[in-house]
Amino acid sequence: MKIVTFISAMALFVGHSATAQELVMPADAARNAQRIVDGSSHFLPTAPFVSGAIDGVTAEGRLEQTAWKLGGGQRTTMEILASLREQLTNAGFTPIFECETDKCGGFDFRYGIDVLPEPEMHVNLGDFRYFAAKRGENESDEEFVSLLVSRSGKSGFVQFTHVGEQLASATLTASTKTPAATTPVMPERSGPVGDQLESQGHATLGDLAFVTGSSKLGSERFDSLENLATYLQANPDRTIMLVGHTDAEGPLANNIALSRRRAAAVLDRLVGDYEIPRGQVSAEGVGYLAPRASNLTPEGRTRNRRVEVILTSTQ
Repeated sequence: MKIVTFISAMALFVGHSATAQELVMPADAARNAQRIVDGSSHFLPTAPFVSGAIDGVTAEGRLEQTAWKLGGGQRTTMEILASLREQLTNAGFTPIFECETDKCGGFDFRYGIDVLPEPEMHVNLGDFRYFAAKRGENESDEEFVSLLVSRSGKSGFVQFTHVGEQLASATLTASTKTPAATTPVMPERSGPVGDQLESQGHATLGDLAFVTGSSKLGSERFDSLENLATYLQANPDRTIMLVGHTDAEGPLANNIALSRRRAAAVLDRLVGDYEIPRGQVSAEGVGYLAPRASNLTPEGRTRNRRVEVILTSTQ
């Protein structure tokens, strides 16, 4: 059984765990409402409102839905969502849909989904964002989550929905510990890739170069890739996942596909040029859902276009 713990502080979501997980809210967040239903069926949109309907999936299991109110500050809905989204993707959830206000379908989308009642959960029809993700490959261990984030006046609102069989006996708590961070920007790391994987569990392959708008990896030799290959050859029991990232230009679906292809291109280079066993490496892409800098500047977008490597071995 998994225990889902909500903590009112800014820190990181601890990953897939057999004991506890923390979806960490900003320090000024207060829980407004909560609904728990055993044996529920819950609809999660996977597309915007179009032609009178919203496409989606029906998740089954224990439903937990919680509304939070964020006081003070001037965080935008994008900033509020960014940290929570990053925590979920870092915990192994795969994004399945994201949209913003009019691109969601505006009024029709808002009233076509399940939202906790006002005033505990307020949705500003002119400023809201929606995000849905999934973890687990089989019906027995599937988990679905969604975030609905809005802002009105000086207050922000977050609705977190979590549904799946693994939620039995879930426990919700809150904490007032001091925030550990105030921004979702990921710090730069230094040192050989292998050392970073051993000490931090992840590293960025920062010198890779792709043809603009393409998944074609440059033909030159890359120091980070050679370092990674050396590490994998010396540690055949270690497994890794390559994760592609993009900037926020263009539709989410296109960016996820592009980021996945770029990660796959790096995998092919490791297998083809360095004879790394294919079973030692996997590849995935998350598009622009885990930025390490603002997409509002050219420099930030450049930092966000990257391939990271994550150590997936547990022993």
